Amino acid sequence: MCPRPYPSEQERIMVTSRLSGLKDLTVEERRDRIVANSPVEVEDLAVLDPADGLGVAEADHMVENVIGVLGIPVGVAANFTVNGRDVLVPMATEEPSVIAAASNAARIARSAGGFHTSSSGPVMRAQIQVIDVVDPNAAKMRLLQASDDLVAAANEVDPMLVSVGGGAIGIEVHLVEAAEQTYVVVHLIVDVRDAMGANAVNTMAEALAPQIAEIAQGRTLMRILSNKADLRLARASAVFPAAELGGEQVVDNIVHSAALADADPYRAATHNKGITNGITAVVLATGNDTRAVEAGLHSHAVRDGRYSSVSRFEKNRDGDLVASIEVPMAVGLVGGATKVHPVARLAVKMTGVTTASELAEIIVAAGLAQNLAALRALATEGIQQGHMSLHARNIAVAAGATTAEEIAAVATRMVEEKKVRQERAEEILAEVRRD
Repeated sequence: MCPRPYPSEQERIMVTSRLSGLKDLTVEERRDRIVANSPVEVEDLAVLDPADGLGVAEADHMVENVIGVLGIPVGVAANFTVNGRDVLVPMATEEPSVIAAASNAARIARSAGGFHTSSSGPVMRAQIQVIDVVDPNAAKMRLLQASDDLVAAANEVDPMLVSVGGGAIGIEVHLVEAAEQTYVVVHLIVDVRDAMGANAVNTMAEALAPQIAEIAQGRTLMRILSNKADLRLARASAVFPAAELGGEQVVDNIVHSAALADADPYRAATHNKGITNGITAVVLATGNDTRAVEAGLHSHAVRDGRYSSVSRFEKNRDGDLVASIEVPMAVGLVGGATKVHPVARLAVKMTGVTTASELAEIIVAAGLAQNLAALRALATEGIQQGHMSLHARNIAVAAGATTAEEIAAVATRMVEEKKVRQERAEEILAEVRRD
């Protein structure tokens, strides 16, 4: 068989993320479209096959006591335009409808210019806790007076980070009133460049601990980064035209739904979970730390003293929906699974990003897209209609359907009957095979 022709690098300059009908293609055909419209080469995609992806030998070097690997579906969200650039967004998730919903929301935003993003820079903080300090307020003053020396000492620990423009840039000193005593907590502020930063800031914190203990005249205990990455924020906004959403009433319904999430923590928890459906899928696909990112997001949701939504929805003077989001986004391009895991390397390459901040901004755009998609479904037909139609395919497979025809027939019948249950899938499958 002759090899399929692929475009040259010059031909790829004019690419698009608007890949309509992607869901109707075979896996091989989808891969062809991805290669034609992203920075990846056809040979890069081999790692997506289980036999050529992360093997047990590689996994054994990543974590302890390895006995195997767990496969997670990796898909591509289409239609994204971020800051004027089309980008295909890799997403790793086991949940049906997430990728389709994000792609659809991105298509709607695309008609009004897509997503506009910004970020505050790759700055993390480590905490060094000092206990048994007799004069906490005076200790705070002594530490602040020594801040230049402490920053210089921290930078001696990681000259490589300093050489690429990063490194420690300052300290803060907090007095934390706890049940046992008043703790003096030094925050070391570090620009970690394109790393997630945990290893860098933890190493610096441990190295500074003896000097800090001497200045504060106490004993240091905790020496570790904070996942409340409130100095490393990523933001995204987009306009969703009312006509594309379904009209003025749908816009009003979405605004009311978002207002409830802003005011009610019970609704906010599910609202923010919908955001992390998009965010976590991209974070996981790119080999970053999903737990750190989610911890940062949820801590940001209580920045005003109560748990609330991290996104906002408003109606502009034209009657269109304006959505925005701001969350901590501690992700990196160097170190960890991002460099070790072959699929993570492919996912990063697919996005075409060159800095961790760019990746963070694409991730929050995906989170906002997923958020809008969920709110629109809730404001119209309800969340179950779209979700269950995709979930029905999983139920059909669990019931024993093996061919594409069987899966489609069983799933379609269950959705039509509104009985998406395994026992019903088994009954329908038996009928399909008899016929």
